[in-house]
Amino acid sequence: MITRQRLAAGVCALLAALTAGIAFPTGAVADETAEQAAPKVELVLDVSGSMRARDIDGGSRMSAAKQAFNEVLDATPEEVQLGIRTLGANYRGNDRRTGCKDTAQLYPVGTLDRTEAKTAVATLTPTGWTPIGPALLKAAGDLDGGNGTRRIVLISDGEDTCQPLDPCEVAREIAAKGIGLTIDTLGLVPDAKTRDQLSCIADATGGTYTSVQHKEELTDRVGQLVKRAADPVVTPVAVEGAAACTSAPALKSGLYTDREEFGQHRYYRVDVKPGQELRASVSVAADREVNPDYGVLLRAVTVHGREIVRGEAAGNGRTDVISTGLRYPKAESDDENAPAETVCLQVSNSFSAASGVKTTPGMPVELTVDVVDGPDQASDVASFGLGRGWWLLGALVLTGFLAGVLWGWVSRLRIAVWRTN
Repeated sequence: MITRQRLAAGVCALLAALTAGIAFPTGAVADETAEQAAPKVELVLDVSGSMRARDIDGGSRMSAAKQAFNEVLDATPEEVQLGIRTLGANYRGNDRRTGCKDTAQLYPVGTLDRTEAKTAVATLTPTGWTPIGPALLKAAGDLDGGNGTRRIVLISDGEDTCQPLDPCEVAREIAAKGIGLTIDTLGLVPDAKTRDQLSCIADATGGTYTSVQHKEELTDRVGQLVKRAADPVVTPVAVEGAAACTSAPALKSGLYTDREEFGQHRYYRVDVKPGQELRASVSVAADREVNPDYGVLLRAVTVHGREIVRGEAAGNGRTDVISTGLRYPKAESDDENAPAETVCLQVSNSFSAASGVKTTPGMPVELTVDVVDGPDQASDVASFGLGRGWWLLGALVLTGFLAGVLWGWVSRLRIAVWRTN
């Protein structure tokens, strides 16, 4: 009996060891994440006169916003630096020029004092105009600095009343700066024009638009957006491509953003050493109305203009983002001191603007560059479609074989003991 228990224990231990070896192969490296600045969020609240309307669950739009703010402030993560800005909260007159300057920071972006922030919100009374564009410009300034996540959450119940400063164009200008700032918008019982404007603002910066009809919807959505700011993200680096390879900026592995006008060519340079592989991808977003049938082209060329490899994609108006990529492995060299090769990445597009649509600033471009050690010729071959999965299959076969041998040994021993007894 003792012998059988020891054998069973040995089998379990062996299987556990083999399983551990498969689950945690040697060479695994712990993830190392660069420390980033604290995430920043500014809530921008419309306090214009229309917020008096009583059409949200029997109460006013303003009371629904105040309740949502109080609950969101209680649930804001400690690491998030939060601020509050208002628009239309102070000027009661009819002078449009003055009313369109009516935006103020109610609570500065920083470490949150919940009591102080709630007290400030409680004093708000629906008052004046709806200067959304000026408020967004000021809010972008409030969040300036640092490399952490930055987010504006705009809550409004109507269109901007301060044209011709189009808030959608303001959002595009903010995005064109490449500072990685996202604007999310929420419309309180919106009409079609308000919905279109708020959607355009969000789309220009990669944010989201939400239509709100009830108190709980407002509270839940604002809370989600504030908490989302605390999630770890990779912040893209703003870069300005050049019209020629010789004057292009030199890039290393990372995520980059730029702006490209319709039909424009932008160049970037990447150094690739012998034995390394360049992997690059690009996405161009149509952040405004464009004509159907368009494409994006990513080419890797030498400094003399000879094409090495290309990636291309085409669209027909059914998607707002179009992407493509390429890979270029540089062969090993017998010379240990062989210099790196300068590869020029050329990004071009065939978008065209619809009638009456502004062409500036250019469309958002997101470029991913990764320079890695070149694949090993033997282990990187996709043999029978398994590629590097062969080692796992072999380990599983070996585990099954050893388990079968041990189980047969135990079974024979049990029969021998039974015959003896």
